[in-house]
Amino acid sequence: MMNVFSVAFRVERPIWIACLFVLALSVAIGIMYPATVSVNYYMQQLQIAAFVGILASGAMVVLLLGEIDLSMPWTATAAGMLACGVFSSGAAWANDGTAISFALLMGLAIGGLNAFGVAILRAPSMVWTLGVNAILLGLTVVYAGGYSPQTNASPLMRHLAVGRVFDVVPVAALVWMFVGGILVLVLRLTPLGAWIYAMGRSPRVAYLAGIRTRAVVFFAFLWAGLCSAVGGVLLSGYSGQAFQAMGDPMLLPSIAAVVVGGTKVTGGEGRYLGTVVGVLALTLLSNVLSLMQAPEALRLIIYGTTIILMLLVSNKRAQAHP
Repeated sequence: MMNVFSVAFRVERPIWIACLFVLALSVAIGIMYPATVSVNYYMQQLQIAAFVGILASGAMVVLLLGEIDLSMPWTATAAGMLACGVFSSGAAWANDGTAISFALLMGLAIGGLNAFGVAILRAPSMVWTLGVNAILLGLTVVYAGGYSPQTNASPLMRHLAVGRVFDVVPVAALVWMFVGGILVLVLRLTPLGAWIYAMGRSPRVAYLAGIRTRAVVFFAFLWAGLCSAVGGVLLSGYSGQAFQAMGDPMLLPSIAAVVVGGTKVTGGEGRYLGTVVGVLALTLLSNVLSLMQAPEALRLIIYGTTIILMLLVSNKRAQAHP
């Protein structure tokens, strides 16, 4: 019995650590800045966390396969620009629904391109998705002519990003909950979820077991592209318009949140609860640094250091339990 509890604690240890970190940050904020402690303050932090959480939902599935998607920043930017561009085009068919639909389709198309490169061409995901990210960067610069597009987010995009239910609960948090709910159902209750974990542990064994490994890779990158597009739509709604490089600050937090939550970067292990806690932890950490007027460079250093440290912990655990 003791062995069972020790194994459970070892598996869940990153989540417990992240939970304690969130609790410590909340207490520290309350002590140092008591004026900020209110329902509205925490709802505002939850709204900000939702943007990172949606992108992290896509990053997690790819990481579970032992792959990585570095095209998320400009997928989100391109999707946001397309949604704003379609809505502001003045065409008879341009409305809230078509604007968001075009953005989501773009996310799926980019995800499909990434999956084709990784699953069919056998290209390393890090190099391939980084190349796709560079292509998207160039295309958006050509589209915008080097300037921020003079297009605006639709009313629905604004509502999804900054709206409140009963003037309390952020709509963005509900969108995150919806996205996360779908992912949890897939990972915990469907064969596809079991295949994802199996491929993360050993792609070769999964293939020999009859799992359609290419289909699983396609799902992972399509899901990541879709989540990036949703994030781009919300970011555009939050700022009122899409602008170049708006997705860049989201790359490190979204990946770091997944790793902090206990998902192994080598694949095969991780729970969505850990990702949620990781997102909340990094959101509160970023807020503390903002309240302390810490420079942006320091935030980036902390995010990067977090990823490196958790990678070392993951490798150590993998060596201790082969």
